[in-house]
Amino acid sequence: MKRSFAKLAMALSLTLPSISTLAAVIEPADKVFLGEHIITMDPAIDDADAVAIRGDKIVFVGDEKEAKAYIGEQTNVVELGDKALIPGMIDAHGHFTMAARMINFANASSPPVGPAENIGDIVELMKAHIANTKPAKGEWVMGYGYDDSLLAENRHPTREDLDAISTDYPIFLMHVSGHLAAVNSAALAAVGMNADTPNPDGGVIRRFADSNVPNGVLEEKAIYPFMMPYFESSAKDPAKLAQQIAKAVTYFASYGVTTIQDGATAIHDVKMLKAMGQQGLLTADITAFPHATMLNGADPKTLFETEYTNGLRVSGIKFSLDGSPQGRTAWMTHHYHELPDGAEEGYTAYPTVDPVAYKAEAKAVLQAGIPILVHANGDAAIDLALDSVEEAFAGQEIPDHRSVIIHSQLMREDQLDRAKQLKMIPSFYSAHPFFWGDWHRLSFGDERAFGISPTGTALKKGIPFTVHNDTPVVPPDMMRLLWSTVNRETRKGVVLGPDERISAKDALHAVTLGAAYQYFEEDTKGSLTEGKQADLVILGTNPLDIDPHELKDIPVLETIARGKTIFKL
Repeated sequence: MKRSFAKLAMALSLTLPSISTLAAVIEPADKVFLGEHIITMDPAIDDADAVAIRGDKIVFVGDEKEAKAYIGEQTNVVELGDKALIPGMIDAHGHFTMAARMINFANASSPPVGPAENIGDIVELMKAHIANTKPAKGEWVMGYGYDDSLLAENRHPTREDLDAISTDYPIFLMHVSGHLAAVNSAALAAVGMNADTPNPDGGVIRRFADSNVPNGVLEEKAIYPFMMPYFESSAKDPAKLAQQIAKAVTYFASYGVTTIQDGATAIHDVKMLKAMGQQGLLTADITAFPHATMLNGADPKTLFETEYTNGLRVSGIKFSLDGSPQGRTAWMTHHYHELPDGAEEGYTAYPTVDPVAYKAEAKAVLQAGIPILVHANGDAAIDLALDSVEEAFAGQEIPDHRSVIIHSQLMREDQLDRAKQLKMIPSFYSAHPFFWGDWHRLSFGDERAFGISPTGTALKKGIPFTVHNDTPVVPPDMMRLLWSTVNRETRKGVVLGPDERISAKDALHAVTLGAAYQYFEEDTKGSLTEGKQADLVILGTNPLDIDPHELKDIPVLETIARGKTIFKL
């Protein structure tokens, strides 16, 4: 018996490597992060103090002692100290290519995003922009971000205000919401818009009092004749647009974003992004959702992709059902308390689509197995979004489609219940309590305003949700987004719905693992987990260990996407 055991032991010694040989099998990592403030967001690994990456993958998460096996002569060991390591943050909704195109626009935003506190400020900064850029005669002059709710006059600039800037150049000034605009007389003349021009379906041309003459303020689809030609023409200079896109990636990365959404992609932009990806120019992942109105005959089934190729993935189709609450064009079931100019008592705004036609289009896309991204701010628009999914899957078991209700701002509790039943994901525009919470109290009254972006209720009901910035409406500042979601403080210091506040960890989940789930990417992104993509962010301090009011002040020190640093402070 002893002899047989000896023979077995000798056989094993010949077939199994020694412990030292096993250790040598581990290929050294490119980087190893060590520290006490590693937030994995992986519920199975809550106490890691080491993370190792090799190439574009995370190869180890766990104890520092075990991580030493991954340290070789060429390994970069990063001692985090008081700094925190978190997963790369994921943009649950934004407009990447629009933000890229607007990089060279004049910034007419109000603080803290821009300098404009009154219409006079806008006039002067636009004049300075013209002087600095020296546009050719007749060239369009573009600005963005003006906010009537924050300007001292509490109104939109009119054509007369913008004529004070120039009558030679057509001027287009986009409202902060992206759903309205102000233009000057030269711009109106350039597109042939006058007193005889009717309102388009899903839009309004505002007029001077007791007149049909346009006053220069435009709502929803009335802005398309001014905006769309400019954005489409930029595609004719691919070299310039590629530079702007590269700048925009760095811009998002400076806020810790490693996956960026382009929510309303034009087909020519899909082609442009694919070409950039083939050249290795997309250093962060771009998830694109072509807009249903901009397909130009393309078949959604041929566009849709389940995997990234060279940093780009077409992840679904975008629809838009209404406007914005800050622009007072969100489609409601009950009237606004304070009205926009020209509206009559009982005003509830309006849809920007034909509901019957939308339902038919949405059904075709959903039945093809493609998720939809549905812009719906007001509760009437949210009803339509929910109805479309219910009717699309009528008579069958609802699949795991993860279609998203973008913004979901005036979402009622019964609509949250329906969303859960229909397996839809609300993505809340949680930056709003700070930026426009005081304005919403005037528009909707406290009962509705305090329920804006109901993250607390969604969490209690066990509904998967995400939060977003909707860049370029507001910057892709993820730490400010977390701060606003957690604290819900308005500019005047009012807590807009105390019961809808959530913890910093739950808010962080919404922009990491929760957002990865929204995209069907929870197996590859959203947490610091072995085998997942090496998307990581180093923060100045641990967001879970500080006063929640300080969240917005945490600096992003470094952003790593697919294992490579794409931003460093």
